[in-house]
Amino acid sequence: MGKLDGKVAVITAATSGMALATAKLFVEEGAYVFITGRRQEKLDEAVKLIGRNVTAVQGDASNLDDLDRLYEVVKKEKGRIDVLFASAGQGEFAAIGQVTEKHFDDTFNLNVRGTLFTVQKALPLFTDGGSIFLNGSIASIKGFPAFGVYAASKAAVRSFARTWLVDLKERKIRVNILSPGPIDTPILDPLGPEAKEGFKSMIPRGEMGRPEEIATVALFLASSDSSFVNGVELYVDGGVAQI
Repeated sequence: MGKLDGKVAVITAATSGMALATAKLFVEEGAYVFITGRRQEKLDEAVKLIGRNVTAVQGDASNLDDLDRLYEVVKKEKGRIDVLFASAGQGEFAAIGQVTEKHFDDTFNLNVRGTLFTVQKALPLFTDGGSIFLNGSIASIKGFPAFGVYAASKAAVRSFARTWLVDLKERKIRVNILSPGPIDTPILDPLGPEAKEGFKSMIPRGEMGRPEEIATVALFLASSDSSFVNGVELYVDGGVAQI
């Protein structure tokens, strides 16, 4: 018996890394999962990897029409949502003197605006007593150089969880934040080996986290194991945020 038997989950931006590992684990634990991503070929690869009990819907989480289309598919195929992992996000380095309007708008449109409407538009389908968790980051409480816009966007996401759990308390829907630290995913590959070594040096165990280590925490937040956990920011970072 799986921890998510019979549950319906939606995971945005689940074509690689942490969100893909989470979708795969959720299916293994008995859920039916809807995943999204911008690129159809990557979605097709993800569906093949997950193997069963998954529907992929191409779309951009910052595009409200794409979100409407996603939830129309969910409504038609399953009629409800029990778990939502609002995972879509992006971040680029830019020191304060190099920040442009485009850099700011691209970051906030996806990380903040996209997260807001991903959750808002899911609510008509959401099961009372369900679980929502948002993709945060330890950057929101750390002073990483040239990462201020991204950090501010994740601080806004953290604030959302505090207010939304109150907004949704009558429906007993929990809202939490899953905040990763340095995780070894393809998104870091363009930074090169020196950057990865720098990340490793910040982590007490001397190695970055794995996507599967995020997925198991996501499973905890999605399942009844966390039934009395609400409004927390759960750091999954090997201790980086604490030192």
